[in-house]
Amino acid sequence: MSAVLNLIWLMPVLTVFVSMVIPRQQTQTIKMFHAISALANLMLCVFFTVKIYGLALSSEMPMGNALQLQYLTDFSWLPVLNIRFIIGADALSILMCVLASIIVFTGILMSWDVERPKEFFAMIQVLGAGVFGVFLSFDLFLFMIFYEVEALAMYLMIAGWGTGRKDYAGKKLTLTLALGAAFALVAIIAMYFEGGIGSWDIRKLAEVQFSNQFQMWVFPLLFIGFAISGSLFPFHNWSPDGHSAAPTAVSMFAAGVMMKMGTYGCLRVAMYLMPEGAKFWLPYIVWLVLFNVAVAGFIAIKHKDLKYIIAYSSIAHLGLIFLGLCAANLLSIKGASLQMLSHGLLTGLFFACIGMIYSRTHTRMVDEMGGLMKVIPLIGVGFVIAGFTGLGLPGLSGFAAELPIFMGSLTAGSTMVQVVAVLAILSITTTAVYVLQATNKMLSGPLNPKFGNLPKTTTPEKIVLSIYFICIFGMGLFPGWISNFLDTSLIPIFAGMGR
Repeated sequence: MSAVLNLIWLMPVLTVFVSMVIPRQQTQTIKMFHAISALANLMLCVFFTVKIYGLALSSEMPMGNALQLQYLTDFSWLPVLNIRFIIGADALSILMCVLASIIVFTGILMSWDVERPKEFFAMIQVLGAGVFGVFLSFDLFLFMIFYEVEALAMYLMIAGWGTGRKDYAGKKLTLTLALGAAFALVAIIAMYFEGGIGSWDIRKLAEVQFSNQFQMWVFPLLFIGFAISGSLFPFHNWSPDGHSAAPTAVSMFAAGVMMKMGTYGCLRVAMYLMPEGAKFWLPYIVWLVLFNVAVAGFIAIKHKDLKYIIAYSSIAHLGLIFLGLCAANLLSIKGASLQMLSHGLLTGLFFACIGMIYSRTHTRMVDEMGGLMKVIPLIGVGFVIAGFTGLGLPGLSGFAAELPIFMGSLTAGSTMVQVVAVLAILSITTTAVYVLQATNKMLSGPLNPKFGNLPKTTTPEKIVLSIYFICIFGMGLFPGWISNFLDTSLIPIFAGMGR
């Protein structure tokens, strides 16, 4: 089974190589091959989720700070640098893989009519392989190799298939993310030498008692380095420009998964390995979160472009994840982890709906639309559900994620964290304004005459919408099993912070 787990990251790579022999003219064959491969990978991720969940139920909750990894592959890869190939899974990593596989599969379906599908679908698979590798890697050097794949692939996809100032947006995204990766890499190399054990293994480094002085300068490098991918202020500007220029599938991937790589790195690497640094710095880092949760929403209100509105909405919702991490108690960290999943689903649905609307109206400006619910009701319902999820409406995934964040943050020991939590709760009003404003202008009122004969929702689009509806309502109505499952990953991290 350990070898089979590796198929999660390896299958997209193999798909790329096999698709190279398919003649370019056979576009339908290429599309179906990539779609079937992505669907198979989604089913594989779900299979391992069920297996690991069963193992978690059959054993007692882990104590101490030892990660409970399943289906482990561990062998020497580059002996000269003591780099090992360590691939394994626990609750957090496998659930993030499920999210990524959903985004990859639905992104392929949303790109059914893309130009140069052979190259485009191959790049989506490369993005998927990189993300799966990040979530499943437990050797820090291997982790960073997979992590670096994303920025390069994102630039190629935005520059090659984007719109507007695509070259500028692609370069801005790549350079910003590369800066963050450089910060993190410097810190990781320092940890390797300071640890004195000749290992990049996260499990072994967690047992090293790094000095407080060392943690004071390494933790902010690690946390901020990863947080740049999560659009933490003031490193957030790559996100709106990147989304506006990116094709639909890339926007879905960037907001739904790539930004979560940053928050995942903050939790899995920075907070787990540098607990004393976390306890010292997080009450100060929450000052940066203030922009995300309190200001980004007001910027979203001013924009008329749907992609910019949702991009700033994502910055605000990522702020809730960072707030949960900064509160640094088990409830808030659990909420942050749930928000990673929920936000991935709602942004995937948001950008999918925007792509469906743009392909029909050829505009993203809400002032140029109106009455679209009359001609494309299913897509309109999808946009409304995504908006209500972002608002935290009970019964949807956003409520199950945001409530633990707010409750955990309000009971945190830091007054500043509590203040930001209150502002975050009040910002729900701001979210309501830009969501309802965009929804009303776009979907309600008299129908713009030039949109009177828009194409009906296609079968691939119906599949995409159905998947997100099932996941968002499923997580919202039955969050308990995910919450309990995540404990097996989060308790060791939290225990490490308390040592």
